[in-house]
Order: sequence, then C-alpha cells, then structure tokens
Amino acid sequence: MKCAIILAGGKGTRMKSAAPKVMCEVLFQPMLHYVIRAVKEAGCEKICVVTGYKHEIVEAYLDEEIETAYQNPQLGTGHAVMMAKDFVEKHKKDEILILNGDGPMMNAETINQVYEYHMANQNSITLTSALVEDTNGIGHIKRDENGTLLRIVEHKDATEEEKLINESNAGMYWFNGEDLLYALANITNNNAQNEYYLTDSLEILINQGKNAGAYICENSEVILGANDRVQLNGLNTIMRRNINTAHMINGVDIPSTDGVMIGMDVKIGKETTILPNTIILGNTVIGERCTIGPNTYIKDGIVGNDVVLDNVKLTDSEIEDGTDCGPFVQVRAGSKLCKGVHIGNFVEVKNSTVGEGTKSAHLTYIGDSDVGKNVNFGCGTVTVNYDGKNKNRCKIGDNAFLGCNTNLIAPVEVGDFAFTAAGSTITDSVPDNALAIARARQVNKEDWVTEKKPYKNMK
Repeated sequence: MKCAIILAGGKGTRMKSAAPKVMCEVLFQPMLHYVIRAVKEAGCEKICVVTGYKHEIVEAYLDEEIETAYQNPQLGTGHAVMMAKDFVEKHKKDEILILNGDGPMMNAETINQVYEYHMANQNSITLTSALVEDTNGIGHIKRDENGTLLRIVEHKDATEEEKLINESNAGMYWFNGEDLLYALANITNNNAQNEYYLTDSLEILINQGKNAGAYICENSEVILGANDRVQLNGLNTIMRRNINTAHMINGVDIPSTDGVMIGMDVKIGKETTILPNTIILGNTVIGERCTIGPNTYIKDGIVGNDVVLDNVKLTDSEIEDGTDCGPFVQVRAGSKLCKGVHIGNFVEVKNSTVGEGTKSAHLTYIGDSDVGKNVNFGCGTVTVNYDGKNKNRCKIGDNAFLGCNTNLIAPVEVGDFAFTAAGSTITDSVPDNALAIARARQVNKEDWVTEKKPYKNMK
C-alpha cells in the first residue's frame, strides 16, 4: 500500500502571513490543497500531515480521513517525521512517500514515476532531484566519480566546492517503511543549525548497505516551492500558464491570456472563447461555443452551450443553452437561468429560477423568485423579498409583462399573461390576463414652486 507524510508545519516568516506557510494560496487555493490532491491521485491511501505553526488552521482545513501529527518545537525535517512515528509504525510494511506541503507544482505523474523507479530498483530510499541553474540555498546531491549517491549536503553546511553542485534535492522521498524507522532512530542534529535533517537518512541507509537512488525530474518546475510573495507570484504564473495552455490545446480559444485565471478543476468545451480579465474557479463546467468575458468571474457555475457572459459575476448557479448576460450582471447562489434568457446591464438575480426566453434588459432585481417563460421585466423592476425578518418568494407566470418600476412585495403571485402598470407597487396577487394598477392618481398643484420657492437662491 502507498502512504504519505506531508510536512506542513512551517511558519513561512518571509511570507509575512498570519496563516501557516502551506495555507498561502496559488490560484485561490492553499498550496497544501495541490499537494494533497497530487498525493491522492497518485494512489496514496493513507495520509498524515505534520503540522506546527498555528496548527489549528491547517487541522481545520483537512478532511476527516487525513491523520495529523504535531511538531513543536520545530527542529528540522527529520524531527517533523519523527513526530509522525506512530503513523510510520502502522505502515512499516508499506512504502511511504514524504514531501513538503508548500510544493504545489508536484503532480501525481511525477510521484508515480519516482515510485516505479523506487520499486524497480528495490530501494530503501529514493529521493527526487532536478538539475537547476541557481544553486543558492538548495540541498546539493553529492555523488562519487561513478555517479553513485553518497549524501545530501544542505547549502548552509556545504563547502565552496559542494555549493557548485547543481543537482538539487526536491524534498520528496519514497521510503520503505521499516528502513524509514531505522533511519529516524539514527538521525542526529550534528550540523550548523542543530536540526534533525531528513536528508541524513540517505547516508545512514547507504552505510547499512541498503539500496538508494535518485530520480531526476525532466521538468524541474514540479519541484518548485515558494518562500516569499515574489516566489508565490511565480508559482501562480507557471500554474496559470500550464492550465491555460492545456485548455487551448483542447480547443478553447484564449486570444489574450492577460488576467485569465482558470482553476485546476474547471472544464471548458471546444470553441469557447475566454476573454481577458476572466477568472473561472471551483467545479465550474462550461459548454461549447460560449463567449466568457471580458471581466467575468465564475465560481462553481454550470454553463451550457452558446452562452454569452459579458462582465458577469456568477456563483454557484446554472446557465442553460443560448442565454446571454451582461454587461454588469450578478447571478448569485442558487439561481438558474433557463434556455434563451436575456439578462441585461445592471441586473441581479439571486436564488431564483428564470424561465425560458424571459428578458430583463436593465436595472432589475430578481430575488427569491420563480419566474415563468417569456416574461418581460421592465426597467427598474424589483422583487421586494425581505420584510425585515424573513425572505419571501414571488411567483411570476408565463408571458407576464411587468411595467417599468414595478415593485412586487413578496409573497405575491403574478398570473400568466398578466400585466402590471409602470410604477405600480403590487401587494396582492394578480390573476391571469389581468392588468394591475397600483399607484396614486397624479395631482398637479399650480404655481406651487412660485409660492413655496423650494430651490436654493430663488428670488
């Protein structure tokens, strides 16, 4: 069985964050999210996360099936794994993956490539490495003249010659469970930092005659992490590029990637166009031949085919085929816009179903309502759904016509083919085919302005 230990105890001082380092976000998800995702996709059935700084934040984020171990004080990576000794004991007959929780670029494919190498060579320990240009701060992988692994040298403990070695330790290892237990029992803190380095386990196991290997990643980006906000921005840039590229290869048109941010779980159909400054997140599914953007935000939305969303904010709602929205539209949680709906500028829909072919061209609020087919909302129509204590619903029948500046005081119903006169405040239900007029009779008071002089500076 495959198991995993994720190291997630760091404070990340240079991030200047109130939260633990692993909770700093890439594409609006904590870095830890991507690591857990990769580990699960690689087939690791049991996971233990080692927490430390503000451990309660990380623990609250984790799913119930994930075990935790607490490291305090924080005395190095080896010490962190020692805190998970009970987990290692339970899985000493298994192969155990150890990796950092602040490496969001790692993926299941790489994890399994290293695992296959580990198993094929019957290794006790297999580390992951990459060839890098900048050797400052890395863990240098030292080999003999034949290329045989000797040890990992931390940069702060390295000689000037060792600092020139550009094979970098990625901080991800596969261990045989029993051999990991042996290594943990023999790691010491005899180094410049007085810390227990997990990297020392390589030399310990080699000295015991155990097989050890290093799998060199062809794509060095997968080992990247972030120690400050500048590096975090770099991870966002790389992940955004990779996701956008994958969608374009699959037939999505992104003519300019400026400001386009698409989450890892988003699905987009062929021939859909994504325009600049568009953010699409969560479990969003978008159909074919849509135009999304510019300046559009979607989270957890379901969007059909041939939909246009121009300057739209859409959350946790469904848009059916052939609907167009925008500009400057908000569709809030729990809403459904059926086929062929038109929602124009400065319209908000909240927790409502809007029937096929219904039109609301501008300046309207549709909240907590069930709207039929082919309804026309006049400019300035409002469903008045809140009475100060409770939210109430409106029901509007098929083919109804709501005049400009109609207020529907919920709960109220408007029947099929019913009309409301412009400026009406509707407090009672309107029968089918009826015209409702609910406004005061106009009264003109002659010469009132001349007599009252209500304007400033009137003589």
